[in-house]
Order: sequence, then C-alpha cells, then structure tokens
Amino acid sequence: MRTPFFFLLFCCCMLNACKEKTYHSQLALLYKNTVPLIEPDSLAAMLKQEDTLLLLDTRAPEEWLVSRLPGARFAGFETFDSSGWMLAPKDMPVVLYCSIGWRSEKIGERMQQAGFKKVYNLYGGIIEWKNLGHPLLGTNGEPTEEVHTYNRYWGIYLTNGIRVYEK
Repeated sequence: MRTPFFFLLFCCCMLNACKEKTYHSQLALLYKNTVPLIEPDSLAAMLKQEDTLLLLDTRAPEEWLVSRLPGARFAGFETFDSSGWMLAPKDMPVVLYCSIGWRSEKIGERMQQAGFKKVYNLYGGIIEWKNLGHPLLGTNGEPTEEVHTYNRYWGIYLTNGIRVYEK
C-alpha cells in the first residue's frame, strides 16, 4: 500500500513543529533571564527607527567572518572587555547576540555591571533572526544566507539559511 502524499506532508509539518517547540524549550532552559530579551522582529523595527543603538556580536571571530546582522560590531565572547565600550552613553540601547543567546546573555550581564541601563539579549540569537527571514551580511558586506550555527547540534534548528560550522 502506498502512503498518501498528504500524510507524508502532514508528518513533515509535525516534525518541524516539534523541532521548533524543542528549540524554544532548549532556549528556556538555557536563559537565566538576567538580561531582558528582545524579539528579532522588534529588533528589526528598532534598527529601522533607532539612530543610536549599539548592536554587538558576541560570537567567536570564525562565526563573525561567516555572517552578521547589519550594523553589528564585533565584541567577541572569549576576549570581551566592557571597557572598550565605556565611551558609549550609558543610556544608549545595547543589543547583544550570539548563535542562540547564551553567550550574549553572559556579556549582557557584564554590560549591566558596567553601568549600561538599556541592555537587551536577542532572543534565539542569529539563528532565530535568520529563521524569521531577517537579512545577514557576509564578510564582504554583501547579503548572505550563510549562518555559522556554533556546532551541528544547534545547526539543526536553522530552518531558513545555509548552515556553516567551520569556514
């Protein structure tokens, strides 16, 4: 007996729904909620309106070289030093991101300790940003579909882009 096409389509949709639910469950377990979260769609709207916003990429250099959010500055995780950003006004909005939001939450805590008052962590990081269809720029400043997903485990949650693990 042949399996009907619509049954297979239904199964695929259910698997994707389960994967998405698992991703959000994983994030809920990882976040300590010490830094307020900002949704990707809210950040996209903010970037269109906000002139003074500090957008910091807290990933490793090899991740940064694959792609980044437009307007982001490299801050790193292992080498992060909050004193490098001390000239920025303390009331300027600061949005941090990494692959999923764990590393950026840690850096956000340090920015708060340094006196920054409006610090936000991008919910789901660059993976959720790209999954929702927001643009990324490559090393050359041109649009790209590539996303360094940190590792293969987190890569399974990228549903809208090209997974890269090493460049």
